Amino acid sequence: MAGATAEKTRSAGATGPHGAAELPSVIVTSYNLEIRDEDGFVGDKASRSAFVEHLDALRQHLKKNGDDPLRGKTAEISKKELDALLKEGDATEAALVLGAVEGFAQSLAFVIRRFARLKNWAEVERIVVGGGFRESRIGELAIARAAIILRTEGRDIDLVPIRHHPDEAGLVGSAHLAPKWIFEAFDSLVAVDIGGSNIRAGIVELRQKKAPDLGKARVWKSELWRHADEETSRDEAIKRLGRMLKEQIEQAEKEGLRVAPFIGIGCPGLIEPDGSIDRGAQNLPGNWESSRFNLVASVRELVPRIGEHDTEIVMHNDAVIQGLSEMPAMQDVENWAVLTIGTGLGNASYRNRDKVKKKG
Repeated sequence: MAGATAEKTRSAGATGPHGAAELPSVIVTSYNLEIRDEDGFVGDKASRSAFVEHLDALRQHLKKNGDDPLRGKTAEISKKELDALLKEGDATEAALVLGAVEGFAQSLAFVIRRFARLKNWAEVERIVVGGGFRESRIGELAIARAAIILRTEGRDIDLVPIRHHPDEAGLVGSAHLAPKWIFEAFDSLVAVDIGGSNIRAGIVELRQKKAPDLGKARVWKSELWRHADEETSRDEAIKRLGRMLKEQIEQAEKEGLRVAPFIGIGCPGLIEPDGSIDRGAQNLPGNWESSRFNLVASVRELVPRIGEHDTEIVMHNDAVIQGLSEMPAMQDVENWAVLTIGTGLGNASYRNRDKVKKKG
């Protein structure tokens, strides 16, 4: 995920409605940071492809003696297949996967050490780890092992997997983009999560009666479109998104949900106050960073009204929004962060605005 220059916080959004530093419950102290070393972007050491490289390196060593127990290209072995090898494979297969988990955990710990040296991460007490890699057992083990590595070094940082399914977290977090009073007359909102491979649109059920802090918010229904599997243009992608949104809203209203006239959008890159994307959206179809293109304006044109009201839209970085889904569970710390492990490594750090409630 491309982003700000090394060790520099993006703050331009502080005065605008999009990419804002000041949100109702938290201050976004940084997001989409890039750190470089002699090998390139440090975050690349903790991406899904980095795990593949660890596993492939082990396989290459074994192949020299004809001892590689796996077949096919490493990159084509799915997370589900690797999880199955851990659980059902023979000892050699399981040990090979565990070796890759250990290598990746060491890399993840290294990346966290580098982030901890940044000004806006220096006081981070807890890091939530999301993204597609977290969904697998190998991901959970890597996160847990990295946490142990950091603890044995004397680093007082909690490392926890995101509670929501990573796909849902990118939608649920939109509930924290606006003040809660905006949703008082409604029980749901519309959310969009745009990624380098997928676009997901759905309805988030707020469930404020069960948890006023939105800690029980959940995805009611959603639709996923893998744009990476198709040759499509930016304009075609936006039209497809518009159809997805209208269908989701129509279904929700038919089922009796009171949908707020609000759309939260998570998108890769650095988000300008006017809803344009400065940079970091290079994996999306077409040019989303053009000065002649504004994602927020395009979505508002396709969905100008929800119910009887004009549509309000707030957009932020996708990692920021995924992290926000954990905000209700972060009230016992003051400074916290999120890392999303997928095609790249997304990142954001936060400071809670309310007084910290320490656990008894």
